[in-house]
Amino acid sequence: MTLIKKLTIIFAGLSLLSCENDGATSSPADEYLNDSEALKRGRLLFVGTCAGYCHKLTPERSDAPYLFDCQWLHGGSDEEIYTVVTGGVSGTRMIAFGENFPEGAKDLWKIIAFLKSNRSTCS
Repeated sequence: MTLIKKLTIIFAGLSLLSCENDGATSSPADEYLNDSEALKRGRLLFVGTCAGYCHKLTPERSDAPYLFDCQWLHGGSDEEIYTVVTGGVSGTRMIAFGENFPEGAKDLWKIIAFLKSNRSTCS
């Protein structure tokens, strides 16, 4: 095999790797970020499930964290939020919801998309 052919194969492989892992990992919530109906459902679920009891839509005094800023106590990535909601946080009022939403995990990802779409810009 010639050197040019070997280099072509190597560069093609590197291109594929860079396309697969461009540094930004996507989550199921990303599918819903441009879907106004999904974001609306995420908001309604958040208001009825989360904001109705603990988390608020505005930064007011509460023992539950405000979820639209850049200060996350238990990780702010989509996957970390999913883990906190499904598994709860020991020693806090944050119970484990599991995937107990009307549409299961799809609804939880819509809630996470709603949170992401309304989060303050963090530097």
